[in-house]
Amino acid sequence: MMYPILLTSVIVLAIIIYKWRQYARALQSLARDYKELLNNPPPLIQPVLNAIRDNQTEKEIGIIGTKQVRELEKGLYTISMLAVISPLLGLTGTVFGMINVFQVVSATGPHISTDLLAGGIWEALITTAAGLLVAIPAHVAHHLLEERLGIIAFNIKEFAIVSYTSEKENGH
Repeated sequence: MMYPILLTSVIVLAIIIYKWRQYARALQSLARDYKELLNNPPPLIQPVLNAIRDNQTEKEIGIIGTKQVRELEKGLYTISMLAVISPLLGLTGTVFGMINVFQVVSATGPHISTDLLAGGIWEALITTAAGLLVAIPAHVAHHLLEERLGIIAFNIKEFAIVSYTSEKENGH
């Protein structure tokens, strides 16, 4: 079971690094002066701005903004799922390991070496520890990324509201 746990750790780490960088770029692109955002909008808010300039309804603009946020959300579900699955993989490895230990005890009879027994249990528990070592950082990273996504979503919504209001006030 260590191979699937190793695979989950690699996948989780890759997604975390990718999403962290993606969110950092998004936050940096949104942290500009409002007029600069209007004159040179980042790709993240361009569809929202286009919808406003095309005189779409508030609801349509909201849907476009939601699509942008949903696009940024991709990958968070995978992190969450792997944070749940990795300790289960570890527990499964422990159960299989304990089954092997008891098979050895059964085959050896009453004169089993405590070293053999302890070594088998140690091996079995390693998978649980490995699963937890993947799950805990993945869970923490998932929450931190969700927090950053919330800030990005708020900024997109704020930009859309201010832009929409400004366009309506200017008679467009």
